[in-house]
Amino acid sequence: MTRGDKSKYTDKQKRRAEHIEEGYEARGVPAKEAKRRAWATENKMSGGGRKGGSGEGKKTNLAPAKKGGKLGGKAAAARGAKARSASAKKAAKTRARHKAAKS
Repeated sequence: MTRGDKSKYTDKQKRRAEHIEEGYEARGVPAKEAKRRAWATENKMSGGGRKGGSGEGKKTNLAPAKKGGKLGGKAAAARGAKARSASAKKAAKTRARHKAAKS
């Protein structure tokens, strides 16, 4: 079996990876990177290919699919209110400047 071969994966696993990939692409991740991340997530959830052999009856770990979005914001939360406020004001100015440049 060559590297990247998906013949040992069930149809359900393939569908799930496809949906995960679409989610990444919707967030602006390039197609190749989205595909890589999707299969990494699916492997983390199911433990790899499920067709034949050992490990076929193991439960699916849904934690990796639910973890997205929880990781962001920790650095900002650790900073003080003044620093966060200054950062937000700077971001608003930048957005306004970019909007003006587009018009």
